[in-house]
This record gives sequence, C-alpha cells and structure tokens, in this order.
Amino acid sequence: MGTAALFHTYMTKSRLEAFSDGVLAIIITIMVLELRPPEDGYTLHSLLELLPTFLSYVLSFIYVGIYWNNHHHMFHMVDKINGAVLWKNLNLLFWLSLFPFTTAWMDKNYTQPLPVAVYGVVLAMAAVAYLILQKELIKAGGPDCKLAQAVGADSKGKLSGILYIAGISASFISTWIGIVLYSIVAIIWFIPDKRIEKFYSDDREI
Repeated sequence: MGTAALFHTYMTKSRLEAFSDGVLAIIITIMVLELRPPEDGYTLHSLLELLPTFLSYVLSFIYVGIYWNNHHHMFHMVDKINGAVLWKNLNLLFWLSLFPFTTAWMDKNYTQPLPVAVYGVVLAMAAVAYLILQKELIKAGGPDCKLAQAVGADSKGKLSGILYIAGISASFISTWIGIVLYSIVAIIWFIPDKRIEKFYSDDREI
C-alpha cells in the first residue's frame, strides 16, 4: 500500500471514530436531559418518585458506555475500512440513537409490557448491528486479521442474544424479569473483555 493510500485509510478511520464519539456523546446528553428535579416538592419522597427514571438512565448510560468502549477497542484492532464499513457503522449509530426514546418511554411505563419489550428490541438490534459491523471489519481485514483472532467464537455475543430474546419475551409476563435480564447482559459486557485487551498487550511488547 502506498503512502497516500495508507494516509487516506487512517484518516477515514479517524473521522469515523470521531463522528461515532460525537453521536454517542449527543445520545448521552439527550438521555440526561430527562433527569429533571422534582416539580412537586423537595422531600425525599418526591425524589424517590424519580427513581425509575434515574435507574433507566443508569442502565442505558452503561449500555452506551459499553458500546463506546468496545467500538474503540474494535477499531484499534483494524487497519482497513471501506464504504461498507461506514454504512454498517451508521446502522449501529441509528439503533443507538433510539436509546433516549426507548429509555424515556420505559421509565414512564416500566410496569407495561410493550415499552419494556420495545426497549429490549432496540438493545437487541443494536447488538445485531454491532455484530454486522464487526463481521464487515473482519471481511475488510481478512480472516487472519487481529480482530478475527481476538473475537474467536464470540460466546459472550451468543449468550447476549439468548438473554435479549428471553428478556423481550419475559416482559409480557413480568416487566421486572425483562429488565433484570437486560441488566444481566449489561453486567456481562461491563466486565472487561480480555480477548482484545490481550492483543493490546501484545502490541505494546512488539
């Protein structure tokens, strides 16, 4: 690869990451705007009434943080991107951009099955979009690229898919079961992923 082509590839990659970071920052900003002080009092009771809103925000904030973290790690592992990667990255950002809406809807109706189920559907679609982006990056880099080696069998991704489906279905039985299952997925991904971090360590040793 010539110097000009290499420069173009890394510039495109850096612009993609900067744009994605900006979108994620806006998503968090929109979500936090839903956290408003109690309008009908200044007691502990009035503050506790906002607890569902706060917990919904915390869960969604953790999810956005997980995607930002994993997105950053994933693009650290790749050297080649193309137009298909750009569009699939936009697909991921589209589903993530729905987080503020589904979060607000769920926190106002957390005892109703449909809002909780729709929240789970958006979480699941974001996960699918991330997987599609990951596969496109591996396709662009080749089957022997560092990302392909780091991802491996992706057991965490498969388990997350099962929990999302279970959570969406369980929401029509008990919304609390659905929310707990979504939270379990967040906990699974909140734990640092050693697969990619191993390659970080290998790169530093070179």
